Amino acid sequence: MNLPFQNKLMVLFIFLLLGLLLIQGYLIYFFKKSFFFSSSVSLLIILCLAYLLVRILTQRIQKIREMARRLVAGGLEREIHIFSNDEWGEIAKAVDEMKIRLREKIEEVSRERDYLQTILKGMTEGVLVVDERGRILMVNDAFQKILSLSLEVLDRAPLEAIRNTELEEAIREAIQQGKNRAFELTFPLTGGKTLEVNVVGISPSYEESGKEGEKKRGAIAVFHDISRLKQLEKIRQDFVANVSHELRTPLTTIKGYAETLLEGALKEDIALQFVQVIKRHTDRLTKIVEDLLMLSRIETKEFQLKTEVISLPNFIDDILEFVREPAEKKKISLSRNEIPSSLAVLADRSYLEQILINLLDNAIKYTPEGGKVMVLAAEKDSKDIEFSVEDNGIGIPREDLSRIFERFYRVDKGRSKELGGTGLGLSIVKHLVQTHGGQVWVESQLGKGSTFYFNLPKHSTNISPNNAA
Repeated sequence: MNLPFQNKLMVLFIFLLLGLLLIQGYLIYFFKKSFFFSSSVSLLIILCLAYLLVRILTQRIQKIREMARRLVAGGLEREIHIFSNDEWGEIAKAVDEMKIRLREKIEEVSRERDYLQTILKGMTEGVLVVDERGRILMVNDAFQKILSLSLEVLDRAPLEAIRNTELEEAIREAIQQGKNRAFELTFPLTGGKTLEVNVVGISPSYEESGKEGEKKRGAIAVFHDISRLKQLEKIRQDFVANVSHELRTPLTTIKGYAETLLEGALKEDIALQFVQVIKRHTDRLTKIVEDLLMLSRIETKEFQLKTEVISLPNFIDDILEFVREPAEKKKISLSRNEIPSSLAVLADRSYLEQILINLLDNAIKYTPEGGKVMVLAAEKDSKDIEFSVEDNGIGIPREDLSRIFERFYRVDKGRSKELGGTGLGLSIVKHLVQTHGGQVWVESQLGKGSTFYFNLPKHSTNISPNNAA
């Protein structure tokens, strides 16, 4: 029969009291001992018996206490079972069940934490989490990479790590007022990167959400690097502006001369000169459109190279012969270095011709009379062949070198138009070289000349014809 614990204690007390009286009476009646002696002996016996009985009862409490201590210390693996159906057995079972549930919850939280960390690690956007004090609680790898942070930022104020008052203010407003913000930041110390930042507050718990004026539990700031988008947007704007400018000039000229002819100049001697001007500007428009179509075609996925093995000595001689006439008009000497007859490159012949002709044409245009232009080709390593077109012309200012391959970019706009360029030649060269799997670059000193370099794979190297830039 299972009695409640308090009843068990009462029964035990009565049992011990009766035992005390019986032992005391037995000693007095049968052994004729004194009352004091009998009481002392019987009390000692009852105390020993009570100690044994209480110890049996408290062993279960000790087991439960030990289980609770292990729960506090994080020991969830080992289980303690108490095989009884009384209150202590029920308490032990409840604690055991709580331990199982707690272990399951901890495993669930650990899985969610690992899942969250994996997501944060795989994100390209930077993530910054701050607590209710405005101290950094967590950052992901992308955040440190975007902002080039090498120092430890945890438990610091964002202002200490990032040095931006606008971000600090946005985080404070998100925590104190629950105000979400989205804005752009530019960081000069990271190379002028432009970041789009979204700051939102972390909602309080369910119990806290009912309190009026309760602050957020923290804030999350997400940083998206839009530097490339800004750069592309600027290039697009410059391209539209340059195309409009390049097309407007010849169109205005054609329109003006055509109107003059329609107003009666057709019968005058100057009409032929007007028609020649119209034709010249029409040819310029045609060339611009052809170059734009060429660039557009190169950038499509459908663009393919018809590669073949090209022996370089004879090929470069043919290219030099093609540009010899404009060079002789300016008394510019053309030459090439000694190239082994076995040296060959894997490329599309027509596009390689266009690359070299464009570079030679520029070299001749921007080299004064009596200058020199030289083409060099040499084996760079076991995979690539390096080409260069070298002149001793006017050179390119240092600040323009990084933009020389942009569309319609001109170092000297007036001189370039005077020489008849469209501003697209070097851009076409860059895209064609990259399509072949190579790279192009330039070295120049103002007043001393320029050297344009590019490399292409040797004929033994496999390249993808669709590897367009």
